[in-house]
Amino acid sequence: MSEDYCTITDAVKPPPADGPPYAQCVLCREQTEYPESYKGITLCPVCEWQEAQRTACSG
Repeated sequence: MSEDYCTITDAVKPPPADGPPYAQCVLCREQTEYPESYKGITLCPVCEWQEAQRTACSG
């Protein structure tokens, strides 16, 4: 089985921020690595990983 078998490769991610202010995670309200000005859903690294685990190979 290839490593990217369960990886979502076409998911759009916001660009990393150059510095503060950072956006809050929409799930846990922790600081993310994304700029506060980004319009859309932002997840912290922990929630992003957990969300990937929930959706990987769930179909």
